[in-house]
Amino acid sequence: MSWSRPPAEATNESVESEDRTPVAGANVCVIGSGPAGSIVATRLAEAGHEVVILEAGPRFDPADRLARQERAIRPAYDRPDVWDGDPERDAHAASGEWFYPLNHARVRGVGGSTLHWQGMVMRLHEDDFNSASVRGVGVDWPIDYANFRPYYADAEREIGVSGADNPFGPPREEPHPMPAFPPSYSDSLFAQACDALEIAMHPVPNARNSEAYDGRGGCVGYGTCQPVCPSGAKYDATVHVESAEAAGATVLDRVPVTRLEHGPDAVRAAIYATPDGDTYRQAADAFVVACGGVETPRLLLVSESDHYPDGLANSSGLVGRYFMDHLFAGMGGVLEEPTRQNHVGFLTSECHQFYDEADEEIAPFKLEFFNYAGPSPVELALTGDDWGDALLEHLRAEYGAHVGVGALVEQLPREDSYVGLDPERTDANGVPIPDVHWNVGERALRTIERVNEIQRSILEELGAEITWQVGPENTGPAYHHMGTTRMGDDPSASVVDSDLRTHDLDNCWLVSSSVFPTGGAMNPTLTIAALALRAAEAIEDAL
Repeated sequence: MSWSRPPAEATNESVESEDRTPVAGANVCVIGSGPAGSIVATRLAEAGHEVVILEAGPRFDPADRLARQERAIRPAYDRPDVWDGDPERDAHAASGEWFYPLNHARVRGVGGSTLHWQGMVMRLHEDDFNSASVRGVGVDWPIDYANFRPYYADAEREIGVSGADNPFGPPREEPHPMPAFPPSYSDSLFAQACDALEIAMHPVPNARNSEAYDGRGGCVGYGTCQPVCPSGAKYDATVHVESAEAAGATVLDRVPVTRLEHGPDAVRAAIYATPDGDTYRQAADAFVVACGGVETPRLLLVSESDHYPDGLANSSGLVGRYFMDHLFAGMGGVLEEPTRQNHVGFLTSECHQFYDEADEEIAPFKLEFFNYAGPSPVELALTGDDWGDALLEHLRAEYGAHVGVGALVEQLPREDSYVGLDPERTDANGVPIPDVHWNVGERALRTIERVNEIQRSILEELGAEITWQVGPENTGPAYHHMGTTRMGDDPSASVVDSDLRTHDLDNCWLVSSSVFPTGGAMNPTLTIAALALRAAEAIEDAL
């Protein structure tokens, strides 16, 4: 058996020899190359502006993705190993009531978290934008769904979304760019039970190609979508990084920004470090901080000054506050028949039927019908000591009869749930590491109990033997970091305005899920992309 080569490790000599000096005459400096930063950079570069992207992590070689896939399926490697996670480089604290395992789902590199994301792209529902008015909890966004709809449609075209009608979703103006993936075999099993219980199933919108789209081929079924798609059929932000470069943007990798130099009303430069130990100053007319819900507030907090003693853009005192994530609820078991799990590496069916029943007591949630419950044949083969006929019998006995139902549940924003700075530890550049102080409210935990009831009814109707449950006592995050630089019209109660420009600084925009006032229960990336497109218009107008 032949194996593809392991991911290439760049030598110190090759890393240090690359030109990482500042770009002269830059109009826009974008910090972060995930979906938000890369989309903004593309739009502004295509408009003729001189754009530079500063990325803390490396640029990964696309030729190494098959080798990274092999890491992903081998039990000797943990999930962060697939994309060269470094616990020392990525050190963090977790001081909240609930431990937050930040590094379990963090990628530092060109493309950001989309390198390893699952690839589900739902729109928030209409009521998610008006939680305080409609549900009586949380806050209202300064924008509503009706005005935001065109940006959702634009984001779906930019990313490439395969989907179909959702009878419980918000109104649409046009079909998805590509047809939905067909229901899986296990979806058909769930459908029988759900029909009996009058629970509706419908397709999942996926940021992966069901057919060739935008120069990328259709999904070929590797099944390792999370944490790596070797074929490129699943969207990641390197698509837009390459588009930005084609339009003239410059990308500097391995250049963590250590602080933002500023005056009272504007950012003047991003100070960044290079692998060879040098420090540079990137000046620009406008700055876009697109570092996600943890690193964005961290950068603002470490950029304190006499003008902003509590952190940059923090006159409200809310930078880092209202950290949110989606909570996971799940249940699964086994059937006395094959379910063909792990033939499909992503979700093809879900249920939003209960979503808009949310109120003060129960949060919005969506159900997810798994295609990858239980171990895969590879996992079983690589974790046992059997060989030959004994291995075959082991696989036949243990593989293929599992089922599982998951769910995402909204967490309300809480001021005592926040991202701060560790007072004692710093990284290699002397910057305080982030402290994720995560607290979870009772509304979310009550909702998980409700979700578990529905999940149990489905599995019992299916005739499954229930073998595991994730409930209120052992729930965990979906790794969707939101809320730490919230958007709003009132500068005393928010960090950015509805165009994502900071209230305090005329030339600084924060573009990421950090601006979400509430989280809903939908995966956030499509909303991030839509906000990035909207912010790009505002930045273009300002320039």
